Amino acid sequence: MSQENGPDRGDGTVVIGGRYRLGEPLGRGGMGVVRRATDELLGRQVAVKELTLDGDADPTRALREARAVARIRHPHVVVVHDVVEHEGRPCIVMELVDGGSLAERLARPGGAMTPEEAARAGLALLDALCAAHTHGVLHRDVKPANVLLEAGTGRVVLTDFGIASLPGTATTISGTGAFVGTPEYTAPERMQGAAADPASDLWSLGVLLCAAVAGESPFRRNSIAAVLHAVVFEEIKPSPKLGPLLPLVQGLLERDPHKRTGAEEARRLLAACAAGTDPERTPAGAGLSYTPTEHVRRTPAATDAPRGRDGADGRDGRDGRDGRDGRDGHRGARAALIAAGAVAACAGAVTAVLLLGDRDPGTGAVAAGSSTPVTTATSTAAPGADTSAPAPGPTAAPSSSPSALASSSAPVDAPPGYKYVTDDRGFSLMVPETAERSPQGERVFYITPDETFRVGIKVGKIPPGGPMASMRAADARGSETNPGFRDNSLTPTTRQGMPAALWQFTWNGFRASEGARHTYDLCWEQNGRLYDVWVSGPAERAGETRAHFDKAVESFVP
Repeated sequence: MSQENGPDRGDGTVVIGGRYRLGEPLGRGGMGVVRRATDELLGRQVAVKELTLDGDADPTRALREARAVARIRHPHVVVVHDVVEHEGRPCIVMELVDGGSLAERLARPGGAMTPEEAARAGLALLDALCAAHTHGVLHRDVKPANVLLEAGTGRVVLTDFGIASLPGTATTISGTGAFVGTPEYTAPERMQGAAADPASDLWSLGVLLCAAVAGESPFRRNSIAAVLHAVVFEEIKPSPKLGPLLPLVQGLLERDPHKRTGAEEARRLLAACAAGTDPERTPAGAGLSYTPTEHVRRTPAATDAPRGRDGADGRDGRDGRDGRDGRDGHRGARAALIAAGAVAACAGAVTAVLLLGDRDPGTGAVAAGSSTPVTTATSTAAPGADTSAPAPGPTAAPSSSPSALASSSAPVDAPPGYKYVTDDRGFSLMVPETAERSPQGERVFYITPDETFRVGIKVGKIPPGGPMASMRAADARGSETNPGFRDNSLTPTTRQGMPAALWQFTWNGFRASEGARHTYDLCWEQNGRLYDVWVSGPAERAGETRAHFDKAVESFVP
């Protein structure tokens, strides 16, 4: 931690850490004060949070916890750049998010969200929480004041991990011996003295969804004692304004944490609501089960073969552009839940966030020099394949039976905004209604006319090491196949009880006009084959991308 602080320059400005010139306050909370600042070394705007420590708190431990959270990165969690010291207090330097909090929005007349809008925000927050939980980090203070809405993009950012519970720690930045959190948004088990767990954060998410749509939580009362009584004992009456979100909220507000709706089911219901479909028509347990079991860092084996996503596994001999419009292109992307977390800013403050691009998933490789044009999805190279030649990656034989789909478990009718397609390569799945088919060698893409969303599919042989080995190889070459490749993560999981791997990453797109993109990618074994399905879209619309991804994977029938 840097302790070099610049003196007051005489014009009222103070430089801390030798490079951060403090500006006006942006917000104040129980954990500290957040100020706008200028990083004079890199010439960028940042947010600086000066922590207020309890009198008996150990600042060394506080900083250690802050650093631990800062190592966890996710598109919907603020990102920490630096930790410095100013006047004996630790300061956390974060990326700046110019935008108000959800609490500020709800305080304005007409500021409540529609159920669909709240579902999209809920998807972003759920992904952020699940990523944090993967690392053993519990937020413990999920509430509208700790959710930022980035101006211009509407990006949803979870902030203020100041009282988060971390693995192996008994205390938090706020000190010891006192209840931490906001009673109105705190799970009843915590009110009754039980330890927090991931289900406690999901309760808080349920209360937040109520507030987002109805304007206030169902536990709003005139005194703390009344709030506590309402949370623990009173009948819970979520607002009917929740509409299609009501069943989910009722499940998240189940007082028994063992009966509470879990993350996987919550994601299914949120995705349905975000897409404007009836959650009750979305098949429960439709085969997708990718709740993270382990976060895997980028440590590919030396024998792993490179793979690409959203277009090509690396190079196709062209300039790296998306080849869908006839221009040269290659796409790479990795899908995995990125574990998330960062010590964040105070309630209602403008804070920091990593602006992640969208990643295009895939599980195959297109070798350098290949003349096959690529669109927006990814492909996979078998481990150990020669990277100078196209990977074999045989695809499934085309279906000769027009009744193949009818004999499967796929639903007959697609919900509004989607259509079921039966591909001549022997599989069917749900894609956005306007998406058009675009085969690219071993991969098949379904792309919306404006190329905003891209669904990619590849079928091939199971390589040694299975889905995770295949994904590791693709991830290892991510920086070569996807401009601006970053914030990538891999998570081993299962689909219908079979081994699977989830890959997620952000990248810059192949054209400047595309902007940052985010990709979700699931690769799994089934019927002796390796299946890979990925979806990419604009980073600022990650919730919609995730909804399309969930629908594609859940409905996929080989």
